[in-house]
Amino acid sequence: MIKSYKARRIISNTIIYIILAVMGIVWVSPLAYLLLHSFRAEGMSTVPYLIPKSYSFENYINLFVNTGTLNFPRWYLNTFIVACFSCVISTLSVLMVSYAFSRLRFRSRKKFINVGMILGMFPGFMTMIAIYYLLKAMGLSQTLVALVICYSAGAGLGFQISKGFFDTIPRALDEAATVDGATRNQIFWKIILPMSKPIVVYTVLTSFIGPWTDFILCKLIMGDKVDNYTVAIGLQKMITQEFIPTYFKQFLAGSVLVAVPITLLFLKMQKYYVEGVTAGGVKG
Repeated sequence: MIKSYKARRIISNTIIYIILAVMGIVWVSPLAYLLLHSFRAEGMSTVPYLIPKSYSFENYINLFVNTGTLNFPRWYLNTFIVACFSCVISTLSVLMVSYAFSRLRFRSRKKFINVGMILGMFPGFMTMIAIYYLLKAMGLSQTLVALVICYSAGAGLGFQISKGFFDTIPRALDEAATVDGATRNQIFWKIILPMSKPIVVYTVLTSFIGPWTDFILCKLIMGDKVDNYTVAIGLQKMITQEFIPTYFKQFLAGSVLVAVPITLLFLKMQKYYVEGVTAGGVKG
C-alpha cells in the first residue's frame, strides 16, 4: 500500500515537473531569442536557424551612433526623465493618501475609500481622448510634462495595498509620538516611513514600471512629435514597414536595453517587493 502510494506520488510529481519545465521553456524562449539575436552579426536576410552563427556589439553601437533618423538615445532619455519624475510624484501621492486613510478618521472617509476603489476598476484608456483634448486646451500636448501629469495625477487611487501595510503598524507608535509633541507630519516622515521600507520599495517599482513601459497613452499624446517619443513608441517605429529592413536588429538591441533597468531594480529590491505585497494584503 505504501509502495503504491509512493509510486503514484513520484509519477504525479514527475508529470507536474515536466509540464512546468515545458511551460518554462515556452516562456523563456522568446527572451532567449531576443537576447541572442540582439548580438547577431548576420544581415537582415531571413535566418533559417534559431541561434546566430556570429555575434557582434554593432547593433548596440549603432543604436547610439546612428541617430539621424531614429534617435534612440533621445527617446531613452525622455523615458528615463518621465519615469523618474512620475515615480517620485506618484510614490509620495500614494503613500500620503494611504497614510491618511489608514490613520486619520474624518467625515466621509469610508465613502472616499469606496469611490477610489470604484474609480480604480475602470481602465485608463476610457479617458484617453478626453485627457488629450484637455492637454491640448492647456497647450501641453506633445510634451513630456503632459506625460508626467497623466502618469502621476491619479496615482493616489492606488492606495489599497499601501493602506493595508500601514494598517499593520501599531497605532501605539503614533500615540506615543503624539504624547511627545510630534505632529502628524513628523509622525509620517520620521516614524512611519522609516518603518515602511517594503511598501515604499513596492510603490517605487510599480510607479516606475508604468511610465517606462507604456505605449498607448504616449502614442496618443505625442502624435508626430518624434523628438519627444519614448522608447516604447520609438521601438514600434523601428519595426514599421519603412524602417524594419534597416533597424530590426537595432530594435532587438533596444528591447534588451529597455529591460535592463527594470530587471536590475527587481533583482536588487525583490525581497522588499514581496514583503510589501504580502504585508499590504492585510484587511484594514
